[in-house]
Amino acid sequence: MAKKFPLNPAHPERTCWGCDRYCAADAMQCGNGSERSQHPAELFGPDWAEWEPPSAGEAPAQQQPAASQPA
Repeated sequence: MAKKFPLNPAHPERTCWGCDRYCAADAMQCGNGSERSQHPAELFGPDWAEWEPPSAGEAPAQQQPAASQPA
């Protein structure tokens, strides 16, 4: 059975979140590189798990390009 992924851990910077081992940041065992994988809360904020992608009918508003002025 896989470990339960914590939504908002107290100190996410102390752990590598790259695999199911959740190694300490200074003692990674999986060898996925020299840097640890960040927790989604570090990247997207504490409400990261509540985010939902926009539906197909809710396309984001497109910005109009600025009109170029003749030189």
